[in-house]
Amino acid sequence: MEFKTFVFYLLSSILVLAALRVVTARNPVHAVLYLVLAFFNASGIWLLLSAEFLAITLVMVYVGAVMVLFLFVVMMLDIDFARLREGFWRYLPVGAFVGVLLALEMGLVLAGGFGGKAMPPAGATVSAADAGLFKCASNTCELGRVLYTDYAYAFELAAFVLLIAMVAAVSLTLRRRRTDKYIAPEVQVAARHEDRMTLVKMSVEKEAPSVVETAETGAEKTGGQ
Repeated sequence: MEFKTFVFYLLSSILVLAALRVVTARNPVHAVLYLVLAFFNASGIWLLLSAEFLAITLVMVYVGAVMVLFLFVVMMLDIDFARLREGFWRYLPVGAFVGVLLALEMGLVLAGGFGGKAMPPAGATVSAADAGLFKCASNTCELGRVLYTDYAYAFELAAFVLLIAMVAAVSLTLRRRRTDKYIAPEVQVAARHEDRMTLVKMSVEKEAPSVVETAETGAEKTGGQ
């Protein structure tokens, strides 16, 4: 057995076990961590298949962003997972049927081949139309060439749709409360110092009574009582 074959079977075994633990783990945090392990092993298998772009995309997007978001949601929200697991065995036959169907479809695709163009032999003449297909040395370069040439309009359309979805999500979730205080820059710029400070003229207060008058007033009040 070659070393590459041994690594493939090792990564595949760990991937299958990690996928099973994602479903059977009782702790949701452990399930997310097992899912991260499954993604890492899947990226390793893609590296063995010379799909470097898919492998690094899986690690960066799913492991680096989506799984972190899942961990934040699971650890910060108070979710009743026992209630969510009540219908697990009820939907198990449907899930098993879908899984078997997906496995059969992937097997048919792998058995039929990918239908890609093979590299021309050394010294063979290549037409001008096909000359650009063999310039890239890696699948990442080839993917970028096809994406930005043959599917340029579709790529721009997908980016435009995603931009609209992002703006719509921000607009729908933005809520302004009445208790919030807002600052109007035009009002601040148009303010004058006369409006900010007002001088008020107050009348002169009465003089304080002398000590003798205070004593006489006190004696009168005492004699009256």
